[in-house]
Amino acid sequence: MRHETIAKRRIKKVAVLGSGVMGSRIACHFANIGVEVLLLDIVPGELQPAEEAKGLTLESKSVRNRIVNQSLETAIKTNPSPIFSKRTLKWITTGNFEDDMAGIASADWVIEVVVERLDIKKLVFDRVEQHRKAGTLVTSNTSGIPIHLMAEGRSDDFKAHFCGTHFFNPPRYLRLLEIIPTSQTKRDVVDFLMHYGDRFLGKTTVLCKDTPAFIGNRIGVYSMLALTHLVDQLGLTVEEVDKFTGPAMGHPKSATFRTADVVGLDTLVNVANGLAENATGDEAAGVFQLPAYLQHMVEKKWLGEKSGQGFYKKVKDDKGNSEILALDLKTLEYRKQEKVKAETLEATKSVDDIRKRMKVYEQGNDKAGSFFRAMHYPLFEYVSRRVPEITDEFFRIDDAMRAGFGWELGPFEVWDALGVKETLDKIKAEEKRIPGHSGEVAEWVREMLDAGNDSFYRIENGIRHYYDISSKSYKPIPGTEGFIVLDHIREQKTVWKNSGVTVTDLGDGILNAEIHTKMNTIGGDVIQGLHKAIDLAEKDFLGLVIGNDGANFSAGANIGMIFMMAVEQDYDELNMAVKTFQDTSMRLRYSAIPVVAAPFALTLGGGCEFSMHADFVQLHAETYMGLVEFGVGVIPGGGGSKEFALRASDEMKEGQIEQQVLRDRFLTIGQAKVSTSALEAFDLGYLQAGKYAISMNRSRLLADAKAKAIELAEAGYTQPIPRKDIKVLGKQGLGIVYVGANSMRSGKYISEHDQKISEKLGWVLCGGDLSSPTEVSEQYLLDLEREAFLSLCGERKTLERIQHMLTKGKPLRN
Repeated sequence: MRHETIAKRRIKKVAVLGSGVMGSRIACHFANIGVEVLLLDIVPGELQPAEEAKGLTLESKSVRNRIVNQSLETAIKTNPSPIFSKRTLKWITTGNFEDDMAGIASADWVIEVVVERLDIKKLVFDRVEQHRKAGTLVTSNTSGIPIHLMAEGRSDDFKAHFCGTHFFNPPRYLRLLEIIPTSQTKRDVVDFLMHYGDRFLGKTTVLCKDTPAFIGNRIGVYSMLALTHLVDQLGLTVEEVDKFTGPAMGHPKSATFRTADVVGLDTLVNVANGLAENATGDEAAGVFQLPAYLQHMVEKKWLGEKSGQGFYKKVKDDKGNSEILALDLKTLEYRKQEKVKAETLEATKSVDDIRKRMKVYEQGNDKAGSFFRAMHYPLFEYVSRRVPEITDEFFRIDDAMRAGFGWELGPFEVWDALGVKETLDKIKAEEKRIPGHSGEVAEWVREMLDAGNDSFYRIENGIRHYYDISSKSYKPIPGTEGFIVLDHIREQKTVWKNSGVTVTDLGDGILNAEIHTKMNTIGGDVIQGLHKAIDLAEKDFLGLVIGNDGANFSAGANIGMIFMMAVEQDYDELNMAVKTFQDTSMRLRYSAIPVVAAPFALTLGGGCEFSMHADFVQLHAETYMGLVEFGVGVIPGGGGSKEFALRASDEMKEGQIEQQVLRDRFLTIGQAKVSTSALEAFDLGYLQAGKYAISMNRSRLLADAKAKAIELAEAGYTQPIPRKDIKVLGKQGLGIVYVGANSMRSGKYISEHDQKISEKLGWVLCGGDLSSPTEVSEQYLLDLEREAFLSLCGERKTLERIQHMLTKGKPLRN
């Protein structure tokens, strides 16, 4: 019945009330998924000089919608952008509370995102009640105001369909969406929001109780402020805290103090003050009292980036170069940043497995190790005591910290990695540096251990289970039954593996080829692994997925290998390597089974080329796809240049202007364009209509890709035939390319070497210097592509660029 209720509700139109930082960006994210949005805000109280000069009045529509339109325009200009593509803006209509509130009558969901004041929110809801139709969802994006207080005085239907939906900023990128019902919220409304946030908005939806700051900010702010109390006691600098709490610990690069600067110290303090005032039963409430140096910063309005200085300050040195200073927490003066070194950090660098790395970190004998223990032991105690206060299921705390704060592991997951039982005595013995830390964890943890259960999580039949406190047994984590997590099945389901690829049986006749090199770069071991995966699939399975659970799909070919062969002038070996790469791309397309690529995050160079040759691309919404070889002085050599010639030919057949099609495809490669979203990957030509689908939730990507492979197989997949009908323009197109490249060179927009690369690319896209437009084969174009690639590898400038990238980490343009 619950599934039927979910299926019956449709969200076709959303009304977002309030267009500030959060409101405008929430509106953009709904537009990203193709939902009609009505974005409203207040009417200005006075004219601006520019409006007066135009003869406008307070009754002019452009004036009355000025606030909402300016807010949306500001949001769109933000970097990173809140929109997938400029095309998504067509879904947003703007208006104001006085003229356009009646428009919410046709909305399926009304989201309130006005200022964090209960009295103002209630006034807005008064207006909502006048226009909403019965059954319409109404939610508030508040980050701290009790949800039940906002529901007071409302109609029964309003209360039944009212809930808190706390998006984290920026809504497009941070995956956490907290769902906070009241006692009067209908169960099917909660079920629907949990489902919709997951499937449609791509969120990790976390069910919260209506407690101060809910789950994410309650634990996140506690963690950040607990660290501020450790600074003096451990003699830590700003740089040390950020180094210790960064990627080595499985946290974002912005770590602690840089994050505070970005978010704004005032925001952090406001939440802390709210917790100090409202979390009356919290034994660690003293943590929310600001230490002296933090209080000083607030008084001085050193609030971070918004005020120009916080824990860090950007200045110009004597030569006019930008420099970032760090705040000395003892003198409260800014100074040059100091290099941070620690044996424990060095020891963690070689440990890729985050769980094993936590154990290494905990055992450190230096300041970093001491800090890790001083931070985590009280945290374990704290989170254990928040159950059942803020949630009945502890896994929701881990979900919130991973999705809202970017932690690789939530606190209970870290505790598991260190050993729950082994850590208890250490927690008790840890010096009581943090207010409220007693060394005593919640009783339910001891009960769990006494019953012989030694971990919070366990894997059973490839599905992750959590320890359920009420039943004292392990249960599957709700909503994750459909996830495919390779870490959970790899040990039992591996069919074949080498140093670069593991082939895993996903069940139902589908294999998965998982690349697991550094940055998932493509070398000989990956090429071998993909061919083996296809061999196995063609023999005994229905289809193949290429996907992984890493940080990125693939950063492209191993350029270090290419560089060594080019330096040694071993062109026979290099020719064979490039041909093997091309052959692999072609085999992905022309195998006897359907191949589905499942790219996400960085999908560059060879990773992009492999995706372009798959039968279908099931990609995550946040996929940054591109052919970036121009940056290192070559053209795409794994079939990418050929593929763009093929696609340009197909577009020409659809009635497009030939020169314009050629120009667009040329510029995509020539400017090394990388998509900022999956939708933009289509706009740039990396994806083809009807041959791709977008998964909003990254956690569902592999399952969606598997489902597509099954669908293709069951539809009667047959092995396609290599193309021999690709129309190329020959000299007609080359003239356009050469004139354009020469003009760019004459204007000093590109270097002489860039001009040469451009002409080589044009040579491939146009099929060489054929006297007239001609139909050619894929192999003909691959041979041209390989020849051009090899010739560029022999150029001194190319070798310099590759060497610079290998040593500096980014391409050199000159």
